[in-house]
Amino acid sequence: MKKYTDDLAFPRGLYLPFDMATAPSESQVRDALARVDDPEIGKPITELGMVESIQLSPADSAGLTDVHVGIYLTIAGCPMRDTIESNVRAVLEELDGVGTVTVTLHTMSDEQRRALSEKLRGEQTGPVIPFADPDSRTRVFAVASGKGGVGKSSMTVNLATAMAAQGLTVGVIDADIYGHSIPGLMGSQDKGPTVVDDMIMPPISHNVRHISIGQFVEGNAPIVWRGPMLTRAIQQFLADVYWGDLDVLFLDLPPGTGDVAITVAQLVPTAELIIVTTPQAAAAEVAERAGTISQQTDQPIAGVIENMAGLLLDDGSVVNVFGEGGGQQVADRLTALTDSDVPLLGSIPLDPALRANGDIGTPVVLSDPDAPAAKAVQGIVEKLKVRRNSLAGKNLNPTVK
Repeated sequence: MKKYTDDLAFPRGLYLPFDMATAPSESQVRDALARVDDPEIGKPITELGMVESIQLSPADSAGLTDVHVGIYLTIAGCPMRDTIESNVRAVLEELDGVGTVTVTLHTMSDEQRRALSEKLRGEQTGPVIPFADPDSRTRVFAVASGKGGVGKSSMTVNLATAMAAQGLTVGVIDADIYGHSIPGLMGSQDKGPTVVDDMIMPPISHNVRHISIGQFVEGNAPIVWRGPMLTRAIQQFLADVYWGDLDVLFLDLPPGTGDVAITVAQLVPTAELIIVTTPQAAAAEVAERAGTISQQTDQPIAGVIENMAGLLLDDGSVVNVFGEGGGQQVADRLTALTDSDVPLLGSIPLDPALRANGDIGTPVVLSDPDAPAAKAVQGIVEKLKVRRNSLAGKNLNPTVK
């Protein structure tokens, strides 16, 4: 770069052309572009064939080179166009010797979109459910409840965002078709996710990919479907959405043991159930039914979450608004009924911060991590991160002969 000198041999303010900027090469520009990910796909734009062209002008008298790049967008109305353009501009302006950066946006042709879809699917000849593969590295948690109103969706969102904040790659499927609420709880305003060929790109909020029927309907329109339509929707969410390499996938199931619960058990038999209940005895009794479906589907139960436990008052006292003991009751009953160890993962206190932050689409684990509910959720996350059949922390008791 040019340097300024105060040496008396030269007039003050004179810039000398020594240590001139080194002009960037095309390979350096391409390497810089490789640092830009498509926000919806999560892969570098260079890997996705989104770099249309790179042009470098001759260096000017100061040794600066103007850079002109063309970038393909997957669709004309790509919702991430501004983000992609600004990220491209930022990485190029960081290069030494770069003058003016010009970014021109183009739209992929049908053939290019088809090629991108095939590339993302790899060797697949059509939509398949990657999570049904016995070798899948993704842990799938199906969050269930016996009845509505126990905070199942709030638990799903907070568990997902807490895991994502720890660096895990997380996805959420809003499988509660009739009572979809994930977009609002995630603060997602996206309508109509981007479709590349026949592959759906899920919106991303708080570093969590998520899909919901609420992203495909106008306003608060109700969904009036029979069972087969529900099954088809779940199949599409699992197979037609590009999830990438997820560490964890959460499915927010509708209350009860209806069509969706059975469909999920059939399509993703390795999914682990998380049962959400409240401390109230009546709610616990109903929650047992959601857990005992595992006897028919052979699904493992990861554990029970007791939501809306005691309300902590300013003087330190606790008011058990909905009673107490329901979560442990469900865990004990499911342990006996399924002949397996079903733990109580944790109790979430009745915390106004949980409700308030959910209403504005910012989960409490992110917006107020010191809140009682947030700390309780973090404790559950630490338990869920360890597989029940893991050898971690176990004494292997090796015998030397």
